[in-house]
Amino acid sequence: MRIAVDAMGGDYAPAQIVLGAVEAVRKYKCDIVLVGDEEKIKAELAKTGMANNPHLIIHHASEAIEMGEHPVEAIRHKKDASLVVATKLVKSGDCDGVLSAGSTGAATVAAKMFLKMIKGIDRPSIATPLPTTHGIALLLDSGAIVDSKPRDLTEMAMMGSIFSKYVYGIDNPKVGLLNIGEEETKGNKKVQATYPMLKQAKDVNFIGNIEGRDIPSGKADVVICDGFVGNIVLKFAEGLAVTLFQLIKDAIKNGGILAKLGAVLVMPALKKLGRRLDVSEYGGAPLLGVNGCCIICHGSSNAKAICSAIGVAIECVKNDVTGHIRDSIAEEELLANDSETI
Repeated sequence: MRIAVDAMGGDYAPAQIVLGAVEAVRKYKCDIVLVGDEEKIKAELAKTGMANNPHLIIHHASEAIEMGEHPVEAIRHKKDASLVVATKLVKSGDCDGVLSAGSTGAATVAAKMFLKMIKGIDRPSIATPLPTTHGIALLLDSGAIVDSKPRDLTEMAMMGSIFSKYVYGIDNPKVGLLNIGEEETKGNKKVQATYPMLKQAKDVNFIGNIEGRDIPSGKADVVICDGFVGNIVLKFAEGLAVTLFQLIKDAIKNGGILAKLGAVLVMPALKKLGRRLDVSEYGGAPLLGVNGCCIICHGSSNAKAICSAIGVAIECVKNDVTGHIRDSIAEEELLANDSETI
């Protein structure tokens, strides 16, 4: 297994990216190709004592895409950007997957441009895991496409179901359409048009509309919405988790000696809860719909998050998520063509 990592993408690149890659090599026994400024990557590897490890390969790229750059223009004009080079390594077959904590827009454009879309899928979708009381809910789309159409949302349901089944081991995952109410008639025209399509979708265990409060309870294993709504949900969840822990710390700090003594007793439980809510535990989010493994990480990803994201990439490749999506879409089209001839 060989994963290409954009070493220059992210708020803490290349230091945290390199550290994450080193941890991943130790944990997953895989090969990592670090793509970016060779001298900077070498300097960071030297700090870890892993500079001569044969499983850590450096592939030089002279340019990097900044977060504020226009994705399409950056991809077109910076042909030796680390993200572009890393994605092309997957296209050529030299690597099995690509990972970046840089610009989400640029990573999406690069994947669509070089890996291409799976035949039958119109637009890609970012599938982000969210912690729930029952495990994990997969949120699609969390930012790839902000103006999804009913067909796009239906394709998300199918892709999310496949990912949840083969990566998380959830048999027949429950799919919910995020809405402002549970009734079929609720929501805007797009959501209303999507509802009957999801009811008819093959291999999608559609349980109907769900509301925002249903996400953390684990009512659905796969939550479907357009990227505009999904990104807001994701950022709100991240901010809420940070705020809750800060409020707990403040309450303990200002609660006197009894509060501090009580905190000592509940600290193991709080640490366990913190790990459940820590986004770095879940790593990156796969960009589903493209013809290859592409993992998108949060811009503020630290070494732990990068290591976890590499683990997600390995699971995607090992379980052939792209192949299963490709086969499912081909079967859908075959059935559709057969029905047209009847």
